Amino acid sequence: MLLTNTENIPGQNYQIISLVSGCYILARHIGKDIGSGFRNLVGGEMKAYTEMLDEAQVCAVNIMTEKAAKMGADAVVNIRFSTSSITQGGAEILVSGTAVKFV
Repeated sequence: MLLTNTENIPGQNYQIISLVSGCYILARHIGKDIGSGFRNLVGGEMKAYTEMLDEAQVCAVNIMTEKAAKMGADAVVNIRFSTSSITQGGAEILVSGTAVKFV
């Protein structure tokens, strides 16, 4: 399935099916939270959180893609991401876009 953050796919005509989204919430275990807390004091990248958000983003996109496929979509256009902190050490990634079928 084609995924793009642009509104149009050059050279493709398509019919809009529906808004489609995927949401994933991921939390890290306490050991990584403690290590990240120390990093917060001295500065630098908090790798545990970077990895957590990367993993959550991939899972959210997979959920969205599966929903689009069930709708019969060939692509998802105009994809947007948002994130929020649900709890200390946990984050939510929401991805949404427009499921389309090529004509």
